[in-house]
Amino acid sequence: MFTACSDDKVDEKEMAIHLDYNQENASSWVNYAAYAAQLLVNDAKTLNDSWSKGYKESEAFGVTFKKANSKYPTLKNAVVQIIDGCVEISNEVGETKIGDPLTKWLSGRRTEALYAVESWYSWHSRDDYTNNIYSIRNAFYGNRTGVYNKDTQTAPSLLGFIYSKDAALAAQVDKAIAAAAKAIQDIPQPFRNNIGSKEAKAAQDACAALNELLDKKVKPLVSESNTAADEAEFTRIVSVYVDNVVLPTYADLERATLDLKAKIDALKAQPSNAAFKAAAESWIAARTPWETSEAFLFGPVADLGLDPNMDSWPLDQVGIVNVLKSGKYDALNWSGDFDEDNKAIGAAQGLRGFHTLEYLLFKDGMPRTIK
Repeated sequence: MFTACSDDKVDEKEMAIHLDYNQENASSWVNYAAYAAQLLVNDAKTLNDSWSKGYKESEAFGVTFKKANSKYPTLKNAVVQIIDGCVEISNEVGETKIGDPLTKWLSGRRTEALYAVESWYSWHSRDDYTNNIYSIRNAFYGNRTGVYNKDTQTAPSLLGFIYSKDAALAAQVDKAIAAAAKAIQDIPQPFRNNIGSKEAKAAQDACAALNELLDKKVKPLVSESNTAADEAEFTRIVSVYVDNVVLPTYADLERATLDLKAKIDALKAQPSNAAFKAAAESWIAARTPWETSEAFLFGPVADLGLDPNMDSWPLDQVGIVNVLKSGKYDALNWSGDFDEDNKAIGAAQGLRGFHTLEYLLFKDGMPRTIK
């Protein structure tokens, strides 16, 4: 199926990273893409259903999250969980998604730095990271419009609660969210070609400032609130958060992955440059609801292993090529209860998800083409 390389010095990973779609591998390439796309649809549906319909043979997680329960004895606990999700993703964007490649680059490990950049096949890193910050914004605003006006906002929100307690802090939070998003967008495109730029360092710093504010100022303010009126407000905040942010985001994710699967099925049925372009565009569209969900990576998405199922990075390119060669798609599957320390589960997750499809659909920031 594949022509052996005559240069024994060429690293196996390098060969896998730079593998092209061609006539030799065309059939296995689109079959793999279709299989991985179906798994992505399955995971998105499981995630959406778990929040909106039922979770582990019980009521929907979204229903459980709106009321006191064994994991969240008060609604204050639930609001602290929302904040923790925002703290975690602000740290991940600044210290891992931007900071890890930047540290490697500045230490002279340029190739390692490049391969540490998430979404570098599609050149979509910058927008992915920005959407992660927007996931924080949505959690605080209690909506997905990107607009919050403290004087006209009627729906309860986390930012509104902070305004009621400390208006100056609330304004700081709003400003820090916007500043982090802008700093990421200010990185010259693509990030993979500008890892060591001053703009990348500025973006890392802006994310760190947001993280510090949320962790050291906002979380204590909420944690120390203990009046009955506060608890009643927390109940309203969580309800709006679930109904206006989480549920529609996951519904969009399921719809977007279904469209991506349809586009990949069309590519499989009749490979063409136009079909690759349509599938690549659908991949980009599906990334938005996923990346804007990353401030709430708790509950089913964590417990069921759906986050690494859908978004594992770094990518196992060598493993992907081995599946392309063998056609053994069962390597993408795992069963039983999720255990993040289980190496077999981790190996399967590294062969599926958004980034496997990114590898199959993109090269150098553009849709792949027929050779």
